[in-house]
This record gives sequence, structure tokens and C-alpha cells, in this order.
Amino acid sequence: MPRSIWNGAISFGLVNIGVKVVPATSAEHSVRFRQLHASDLGPVRYRKVCELDQTELQADDIVRGYETADGRVAVVTDEDLDGLPLPTARTIEVSGFIDLAAVDPLRRGRTYYLAPDKTAAKPYALMREALRRADRGAVAKMAMHGRELLVLIQVHDEALLMTQLHWADEMNAAEGIVPATDVTVSDSELDLADTLINALGTVEDLNAYSDQYQAAVEDVITAKLDGAPASGTAAAQARGGGVVLDLMAILQQSVTAAQDARSAEPAAPAPAARATRKGTAQRHLSAAPEPAAKGTSARKTATAKARTTKAGAAKTPAATEKAAPRTPRKKTG
Repeated sequence: MPRSIWNGAISFGLVNIGVKVVPATSAEHSVRFRQLHASDLGPVRYRKVCELDQTELQADDIVRGYETADGRVAVVTDEDLDGLPLPTARTIEVSGFIDLAAVDPLRRGRTYYLAPDKTAAKPYALMREALRRADRGAVAKMAMHGRELLVLIQVHDEALLMTQLHWADEMNAAEGIVPATDVTVSDSELDLADTLINALGTVEDLNAYSDQYQAAVEDVITAKLDGAPASGTAAAQARGGGVVLDLMAILQQSVTAAQDARSAEPAAPAPAARATRKGTAQRHLSAAPEPAAKGTSARKTATAKARTTKAGAAKTPAATEKAAPRTPRKKTG
């Protein structure tokens, strides 16, 4: 189980349920690139510098502050925040219940599991089964990460799932998003769109989807490390855009393509092939003898070291975006 990021209790009427907050999802897929000096591939790092005396600062030299429009600054300490008179400081305070279908999808944010303390198994199960029977969610407030959150608690399998909800003033209206002029859609166009929806079919299992972009980026990295040219430019140029001139013709072509694709039923890539390709990239990306620097994955460090070796052998350093260190505005937050 992932490490808990908050410990406290759910206040469910007069029932207190000791819980731990555990992330429900892992970090998003991403191949993280480093910024390097183009001429020698040296890592670029940022320094925290005071704008007044140009002194480089360490973590202990920095405090939290709020600057007003007229230039006044109020320094706020951890003790100031810990002493806030909020009942939600260590408690998830349930204030009511809501039909899950009534929750605007735009409000939903990050999700977390609520894990019961060892002594809270019975009240935890009670709340879970009560929510399951009512088919509703509990609306609550809590303080976490230095701010108060609005959350929704609902049942997910045999666990309680907590979803962060955006406050009303955090949601943007859809004004200016939709076309300003009236658009008329004909019945024949709708009929073709319905046919296209049916031809594309119903998604039965989201687990069948995989991150092909990350795999393609790993292939590019592997090709670079092997000294081979990276592919993909032709495919990118083939992807067109522009204005649809004949909507009916495009819909009909889409229906035909979708029907042909479904009748062909191409087999999904074998997991073994994906693992082999990723294993190849991992072998290349873990070839550097030095350990990774703090805060940087071994994979990124190995990538930079391998590129340095290639650049030195070919006498042609790789072109990488050069990012000059910035002198940040004085940190007050």
C-alpha cells in the first residue's frame, strides 16, 4: 500500500472513524527530460537568489510571506498555520450527503483511498455499507497540504474513496467556448453520426488502452543512444488538419473506415513485445556507472550520461534546448 499522506478521523455524526489518506492513483505517465547545456551537455540547475543583495539562499534562509498590492509583506510561519481555529485540521467533517449523479464532473479532482486504522474497522465498514445502501456520497471538508478542501466520500469496491472537489469559484464557465453563432445540424448528419458511433463500438474495458506515446518516446531515446536516426517525422507530417469542407462526406468516410477496422479485428500488440522493447530501452538508460543525483531518477541521469558519451565520440554535441538560469523574484510564498 502506498504511504499515507494524512492521518486523522472522519466525523460521521457522533461516530469518529480513524483513517489514513492514501493516493488512489500513481504518477502520470511521463518521460522526464533534463535541461542540458548544448555545448557540453552539462546539467542546468536553478539557484534561489535574493533580488535585493544577489545572495544565493539555502532552504533555511527562506520564509513564507504574503505581499499586498501596496508592497507590504506579512511573514506567515508554520506555527501560525498550525494554530488556525479550524475543526477540519485533523478531521474530515461530514456535513451532508448527495446523489452521486448530481456531482458535476467539472468539480472532481484528485482521488484518494481512505484506509481505516486498526481500531476503526467496524465504524469504517458501517459507513461504507450505509453509503452503498443509500447509493449516495458524503460531502465533507478537511485541511490538507496547507489548505482546506471540499471532498466527496463514496464507495469503491470494498474501500471508501475520497475525491477532492473544486470550490465553486475555482470552476470556469463555458462562456466563449462554444460557437457564438447558431449552428444547424441536419437529421441526415445526425443519422450518419449515430452510425459512426455504432460502428466505432462500445468501450468494454478501459484497461485495454495503453500509453503509446510514452512507448514511442522510449523508442526515440533508444534509437538516439544506438546512433540511429529517430523515426516518426513522416507520420507526424501525414496527420493533417484544417477546415472540414464536406461534413457528410467526412462522416461517411469515417463510418466506412470504422466498419472496415472492426471487421478486420486487428490483434493487440503482444505484452511480451512491449516488454522486450522497454527492456531494451531500460538497458541503454541504465548503462551509466554513476548513481543518480538526488531528486533525479536513475533513468534520466543514465540518459544524460549516455548522450554525453555519444557526443564525445562523435565530436558533435547534441542540440538541446538551452535554458539560462533565471533570477527569480523574491520568494514570498
